[in-house]
Amino acid sequence: MSGRCTPKPRAHRPDVLDADVLITGGGLAGLTAALVLRHHGVAVTLVEKRSTTSPQPKARRLHMRSMEIYRELGLAGLVHDAARDLAGHDHMAAGRTLAEAEQLPLWQPMAAGAPLVDVSPEPPSLIAQDILEPVLRAAAVDAGATVRFDTELLGLDQDEDRVRAELLDRTDGSRHRAEARYLVAADGARGFVRETLGIGRSGEGAVGRPNVNVYFRADLADVVRGREFNLCQIDHPDAPGALASVDGRRRWVFMSPGGETDRDWPALLRTALGVPAPDLDVLSVLPWQAEMLVADRFSHGRVHLAGDAAHVMPPYAASGANTGIADAHNLGWKLAAVLRGEAAPALLDSYDAERRPAGWFAADESSRRMASFQNLASAPDPTLAHPYILAVGAFQHTAGALASDPDAADDPEPVTEFAPAGRVGTRVPHRWVDAARTRSTLDLAGPGWSLLAGPEAAAPRTDRLPVHRHDVDFLPAGQCLLLRPDQIVAWRGTDPDAAVEAHNGLLRAPAASGIGT
Repeated sequence: MSGRCTPKPRAHRPDVLDADVLITGGGLAGLTAALVLRHHGVAVTLVEKRSTTSPQPKARRLHMRSMEIYRELGLAGLVHDAARDLAGHDHMAAGRTLAEAEQLPLWQPMAAGAPLVDVSPEPPSLIAQDILEPVLRAAAVDAGATVRFDTELLGLDQDEDRVRAELLDRTDGSRHRAEARYLVAADGARGFVRETLGIGRSGEGAVGRPNVNVYFRADLADVVRGREFNLCQIDHPDAPGALASVDGRRRWVFMSPGGETDRDWPALLRTALGVPAPDLDVLSVLPWQAEMLVADRFSHGRVHLAGDAAHVMPPYAASGANTGIADAHNLGWKLAAVLRGEAAPALLDSYDAERRPAGWFAADESSRRMASFQNLASAPDPTLAHPYILAVGAFQHTAGALASDPDAADDPEPVTEFAPAGRVGTRVPHRWVDAARTRSTLDLAGPGWSLLAGPEAAAPRTDRLPVHRHDVDFLPAGQCLLLRPDQIVAWRGTDPDAAVEAHNGLLRAPAASGIGT
């Protein structure tokens, strides 16, 4: 962990729960925010009104970018181990019933004969949310976060210095006060905080028709052996839908079109499966409607929205969950820098400037992909982003805590092809920096700032470099990249002293209106 935050001293009041940052919401975004903040040495308290983490499988895919974030936090191995049940379940499948379904070939990112591109130090992970959340909760507690479930946020107000909250202990009905320098609202799509602050949402609204998720148990290991899959499209006329693997053996979710919940689900499931499944047990039936909505602003004073509180989108490849994890990663280092006195509070304006367009991009892509899901393999939409753009978080921020790159003003990051080149506002391209292929360029960033210097790069004239310099051989001669703690390229050029000036300038007063501002 980096240096501890040192906020202004204040009188200790034993009746008030006190923290640098208060997080409301104990799902993926909230728990990841707690972990990122502890990684940066911030005192954090998380409250969640539920008694437990999610009892539902919900999102089941962590993109490579999310795994890179957990790698930085030292948790990638733990997550991969928890995901072992679905290791190798990367294929899609399709058929009239599960028994008749055939495994489909894996998507190939490159044209036949082209060299494979090593895009990330971490593979994606298939893991159900009800497995992942307890892992993250335990890790947050181990990292020193105060985590309180059965604790509901009832009210809040803020002034120039602090956020004050009223909390309800749902186990005994007692009420408590909490104070923090900042509040991260990760309390869901219809959470208390966004609605209390009166922050509206924009977007398409409902996408597609209503659906019902039927979560059930049945030992289908023998049925799927040799045809393991992530998602299986079922086209039986009496039981159309999609079957998702939760553990690849006993736990499954059947997504049925239409919003009707009062049906003979065991009979319908057996029709879709094409086998008797005598041990089939329906655990829950939940109707849902996909939506595409993004908050009109992600920040309100000392309150910042993250995860579903900031954006909701169709569940294509768990885009919502992964976007929420990226929100937490972006916000965490900025809060830490301000709390330590290293950055002006204006740095936090860049959170909305960066993450709201990123959230809109992910929501739009998810909506369009869901609308054309049946045709993605046979007739993909050429205007959709390259899958790696989503998988490694290659969206380019064009406003925020970024310095100008005049030489690349007419060279934006491509979207329909994957061609990372260290452009300002993008995640640093992954390259292995050791012969053993264990250390990536992404490992060179965080929790502090870093300067990647290509061959023959000049030495800075300043006596003290406020960032860690790493000499690398994949950049053009003389070129340097300034990396933020979240592995985003903040500056690109050939003068290391200009990188120092960019670093200092961004922390004092980051540009929030566009690259080059």
